[in-house]
Amino acid sequence: MNKILSIVGLLFFALIYSGCGIYSFTGASIPPEVKTISIGHFENQANQVQPILSQTLTDALKDRFLSQTSLNVVNGAADMSIEGAIVNYITAPVAIQSDDKAALNRLTVGIRVKFINEFDETKNFESTFSRYEDYDSKLSLSTVEDALIKNIVDALVEDIFNKTVVNW
Repeated sequence: MNKILSIVGLLFFALIYSGCGIYSFTGASIPPEVKTISIGHFENQANQVQPILSQTLTDALKDRFLSQTSLNVVNGAADMSIEGAIVNYITAPVAIQSDDKAALNRLTVGIRVKFINEFDETKNFESTFSRYEDYDSKLSLSTVEDALIKNIVDALVEDIFNKTVVNW
């Protein structure tokens, strides 16, 4: 009997908090008056340009907001907007061994993000985010690049999502 009451109580709690529009189980804290978000294309301004990175990052960010919030992603004017640019795309050796050869190389991607919340200007920000992935120096970047980009983009999207709507 206690188990049934616990389950009913948990379901009641979940219904109350998921229906209010302020909190979701993804951790997003979005006021109910916010209905739309605009996510601009992240232009690649890095010295070394990776052709698919701009679209990959932009699409992943849109997908995250569509799948984990009730916001509608729109073009143009919106209640919240995110825009930015890729400012770094660098590969460099790390973990130098005794024979002066790198055991690992590191791919680093840096982005600049501007966030605007039309309902709460205190949430607005301009920040730079950077993430990296290491890979074996015996491998060429071209053989591991797609997997590295996926991991880096996932981490960058997580960072942006957390800073814009999770408020950690």
